[in-house]
Amino acid sequence: MFFFDPKTKQRTESGPGVLTTPVIVSGHPKMRCVLYEPAVSSEKSRIGIVLIHSDDDYSDFPIAGALAERGYRCLAGQVSDPNGPLEQKLLDVKHAAELLKSLPGVEKLVLLGHSGGATLMSAYQAAAEKGVRLWAEKELLYPLKLNEELIPADAMLLLDSNFGNGAMTLFSIDPAVVEEGNGQKLDPTLDIFNPQNGFDPEHPDYSDAFLKDFFRTQRERNNAVIRRALNRLTLLEQGKGNYVDDEPFQVTGAAQFMIANKLIPQDVRLLAHTKGVWPLLHTDGSVTREIISCRRLPRGGRQVTPMLHFAVMSTVRSYLSNRAVLAAEDYGIHPDGVTGVCWDETCTCTPGNVKHISAPLLILGMTGSYEYLAAEEIFHNAASEDKTLVFVDGAGHNFHAAGREAEFGHTETVVYNTCNLWLCEHL
Repeated sequence: MFFFDPKTKQRTESGPGVLTTPVIVSGHPKMRCVLYEPAVSSEKSRIGIVLIHSDDDYSDFPIAGALAERGYRCLAGQVSDPNGPLEQKLLDVKHAAELLKSLPGVEKLVLLGHSGGATLMSAYQAAAEKGVRLWAEKELLYPLKLNEELIPADAMLLLDSNFGNGAMTLFSIDPAVVEEGNGQKLDPTLDIFNPQNGFDPEHPDYSDAFLKDFFRTQRERNNAVIRRALNRLTLLEQGKGNYVDDEPFQVTGAAQFMIANKLIPQDVRLLAHTKGVWPLLHTDGSVTREIISCRRLPRGGRQVTPMLHFAVMSTVRSYLSNRAVLAAEDYGIHPDGVTGVCWDETCTCTPGNVKHISAPLLILGMTGSYEYLAAEEIFHNAASEDKTLVFVDGAGHNFHAAGREAEFGHTETVVYNTCNLWLCEHL
């Protein structure tokens, strides 16, 4: 069920030939989204695309209008509770899928996952294809409790997916924290912004010994945080928690958004190139095949762990279902990828989720973003026989060249046109 938002019932034109309709997706609780449609229907209007992030509001994310300009229907919005457990977010995607499938003429369903939205969409599609019991297995770090079957999509677009919300939390956890709940007590020998450790805003020079110690301590703290959450979950399920259903859970210096990630924004030697040779799209229309190098620039930054805004303020169940992944002994971030992330023990990481997906996949990596390298990991792990991996030269995480248009051109157009061409060929 869905209905027009009573505050803004009127459809309005948004861009050339695009109609936008604010809608409320009926569920429990309700979601507010925007439906983007071409003003004139075509054969491509039979394809409905769901664009929802795991945390952020994507109701005005530019690709929604760009896809509608190219003839598709796109429902873009936000989950009903960004801080809620993953189970509810999966049901939110289901309700959005039901809305699109209910529109006259819609025959095919596509899930579009961008950044952390790819975690949500891949977890959804895996459970939709394999059944909701997939994420209820006891071997998982946190089994999900889902009682409703999900509607599988006919195809998926994974655009500059990160390594998964669990992995990005792991990459963000500050190993310099020496006392949980206190962002001001930091070990200077593990502070990435300490010049004595190699920090320089333009040319960082972290030693191999520092990196090894950093990743070892980061792994240890990440796993200790998860053990603490699991201990609280056990007490909750025994009726011995602080509340009957869930309880607050705080992790200092662990916010996963880009500026809070540790080492990767600062040190461009990490996640610097792919392992293999792949197609690279350029704005002049040419395509080359090469080992793909990252185009990002060092971001420098400053120590933010002492700020409350950069702590995770969550709940036990939400943290475990959205952010938790264990790290193994060989955990580390390298020039050509990551090692030691336990993809298969959680549904919080896209590279693990796609092992259960057979639907056709388009995987795009943006070379102006360090998250682009997740695309190669996702491609190799994906079970789908129909999978495509390409990279867009110079594109930033949100698809445009981020102030470097003179160097790379309008990369976002390459992204939009590539999605259009792939959908035309596969659906």
